[in-house]
Amino acid sequence: MKIEIIKCLQDNFSYLIIDEKTQIACVVDPSEAKPIINFLNNKKINLKYILNTHHHYDHVGGNRELKKKYNSNVIGFKGDRNRIPEIDILLEDNQIWKKDNFEAKIYHIPGHTTGHIAFHFFKEKKIFTGDTLFSLGCGRLFEGTYEQMFNSLKKIKQLPKDTEIYCGHEYTLQNSNFCIANDPENLKLKEKIGKIKNNLKKNLPTIPTILEDELECNIFLKANDLKTFSKLRDLKDNF
Repeated sequence: MKIEIIKCLQDNFSYLIIDEKTQIACVVDPSEAKPIINFLNNKKINLKYILNTHHHYDHVGGNRELKKKYNSNVIGFKGDRNRIPEIDILLEDNQIWKKDNFEAKIYHIPGHTTGHIAFHFFKEKKIFTGDTLFSLGCGRLFEGTYEQMFNSLKKIKQLPKDTEIYCGHEYTLQNSNFCIANDPENLKLKEKIGKIKNNLKKNLPTIPTILEDELECNIFLKANDLKTFSKLRDLKDNF
């Protein structure tokens, strides 16, 4: 399974997941169609599935055009059936979605939105977390509660530590500023910030990140109780 990171809009990431044996692909959260089409041009790749983590426009904006062009199936959470454009396949929490050579466990992880899900390709140890978990951050609470977000992050924290995390935005550097301001003695975090800045200087994405790094460096994952997490989330909103 090969993953191509496609930059979209100002700071969004979409991801092409390609089965190199069959040349069948999924795209995760296509905020716009054009960068995906540009990548696929002149390649014999069959874009069969569109996977949406949540309904926000900057994650589903390319659905209609891609579905029309490639006859793809749009896949998302059953609770967002009226909010995800062109949705075909409705997923449930803890379901195993299995098509062709793709197999992912679905986690309902509300907080950012009420219908947010993650796609965990557990055999490959890769998870697509949308706007719930970022590298060194977590999503704003637009629809859900502090408790929902705290519990959603707790689900992700329980995955194998070598799991690769693919999130929805390139927010890592700005997230790192908040983490270091609140965890100034964290040597692992300082080391990670150096790598982040080096990647960005080379115009490379800071994603994927590894869960083990996030457990040690992401202050939201280090919060062990709801009160601490809620306070941090409020502080970040005004940082």
